[in-house]
Amino acid sequence: MAHILSCQNVSKSFGVHTLFSDISLSFEMKTRTGLIGPNGSGKSTLLSILAGTTEPDSGRLFLTKQMRVVYLSQSENFDGAKSVMEVVMESIGDHDEDHKILSAHMALSQAEFPDTEAKVATLSGGWLKRLSIACALAQDPDLLLLDEPTNHLDIRTILWLEKILRDAPFAFVLVSHDRLFLENVCNRIIELNRCYPDGFLSYPGNYSQFLEKRSDFLNSQQEQEASLANKVKREVEWLRRGPKARATKARSRIDEAYRLQDELSRVRKRNQSENQLQIDVTGTGRKTKKLLSAEKISKKMGDTTLFSDLSFDLGPGVRLGLAGNNGCGKTTLMHILYGSLPCDEGVVRRADGLKISLFDQKREHLDLNQTLRRALAPDGDSIVHQGRSIHVAGWAKRFLFSPDQLEMPVSHLSGGEQARILIARFMLQESDILLLDEPTNDLDISSINVLEENLLDFPGALVLVSHDRTFLDNIATQIIGFNEQDHTATLYGDYRQWLTNLDKSKEPPKTKTVVTKQKQVAKKKLTYKEQKELAEIEGVILATEKQLATCREKVVAPEIMADQETLNHWCTELTSCQGKIDALYLRWDELEKKQAE
Repeated sequence: MAHILSCQNVSKSFGVHTLFSDISLSFEMKTRTGLIGPNGSGKSTLLSILAGTTEPDSGRLFLTKQMRVVYLSQSENFDGAKSVMEVVMESIGDHDEDHKILSAHMALSQAEFPDTEAKVATLSGGWLKRLSIACALAQDPDLLLLDEPTNHLDIRTILWLEKILRDAPFAFVLVSHDRLFLENVCNRIIELNRCYPDGFLSYPGNYSQFLEKRSDFLNSQQEQEASLANKVKREVEWLRRGPKARATKARSRIDEAYRLQDELSRVRKRNQSENQLQIDVTGTGRKTKKLLSAEKISKKMGDTTLFSDLSFDLGPGVRLGLAGNNGCGKTTLMHILYGSLPCDEGVVRRADGLKISLFDQKREHLDLNQTLRRALAPDGDSIVHQGRSIHVAGWAKRFLFSPDQLEMPVSHLSGGEQARILIARFMLQESDILLLDEPTNDLDISSINVLEENLLDFPGALVLVSHDRTFLDNIATQIIGFNEQDHTATLYGDYRQWLTNLDKSKEPPKTKTVVTKQKQVAKKKLTYKEQKELAEIEGVILATEKQLATCREKVVAPEIMADQETLNHWCTELTSCQGKIDALYLRWDELEKKQAE
């Protein structure tokens, strides 16, 4: 299979902290790669190196000629005064105006933007991410690099992105900690981790298949350590007997004994590097049957009703998930339960002396100029957890920070490492109820698994906002699903029931359309033939785009690339299809303008 991009012996460090060294990887046509690994292992940095925006300390990149690599970073930096159409057209680069218009229309159509002239400043975080994806699609990539594309997206938008990537004609590499997302879109998984001899492990297949191979590899490496330990023990006993090194055979065995010791040291170090986060959220042990009761509560933001007439109870063992589109009121409900926001109607009753802890997804309270040492232990060199004093170095180790990171500014830490600081602070509080707003954002998969185990053991109640579907499935006993159309919030068994109900409620209502005389006159400017053409043109475009996708698959097929005559035929078909699509979009635009005049 043809390579698009490869890297050879790439290394990167920040100060004395080595992220990875001598990494060699290649990415081929049609390969859909998930890049995973512990926080701080260098996933985002490696992606940035592949994109050409970060220089490696050593090593080289090789990009096949005429291949286009597009990079979608975690952050968006758009001009708020521009329209979404202008932003996408600017991202396309050095092309003529007609090409830009067509490409932008196609990308925004895929992104399902309802208004291409909407100003960027009016977009929510989820729509800004869609705009970033539209910009990437408009550039017609051969290889798309995506850094945490599902972060801060709601479940419905994640499902939309899954469909885009499953149907994509290009290869991609994505960094993600969303296990179901990796399962559904990837056909290759690479994990960056020091527990592997090469610094990474790569296997073809989806995420669950990778986990099986990973488990087999690590078990084999543990067995290798045990076998080497036995061999070294025998050789050390032999060395202690003081063999004479004059004989060539004895000298050779001595050298082999030292080689085995070195090899055991390396394997043991790799096995010990597979550490896990130590999370222990502390409950108060309170046995009160009803900790909190919400009775017919409602909340508006301005003129918009977020939810109304919502009732539920929280008691020990209740784990309530909140599901809904971004901006629907999930975080607002959290703050009402916490007591930092009032409800407009209804009442929230709390048990006497109730202890509630809130894990907020926002990180404004992290001082980025502070050192890790001070962020973890602001009042000295130790903290008190569960009545016991723990030195900051030992406390940092629980959250997988190394001693050489203690004097590092928080700003130099990855998003996942910053999230671990917040979890460390959260653990210092005793609670009856935990309110968790997107606790898995930026956490690596291993840390998410540990967090799940700890939350399942928590004796109190918890309310959870998360767009991680696996996390919701594993933790929540019930779901409150928000419906923005009718401003309701309803209890469901799981998020799938909420999605099904949401889809049913989105069936368009039968409304009578009032058309002014002026608009009626305008519509008559299209002839009957043109009206028929306009009604059918979108279907024609979709059919032609399917033909185009077939052509693209053909021209990169190995058996066709090996036959010059067949390859020329499909290249001609590809050019013809692209020309037809360009002309159809121009005609569509022309007819719509004429209708609107």
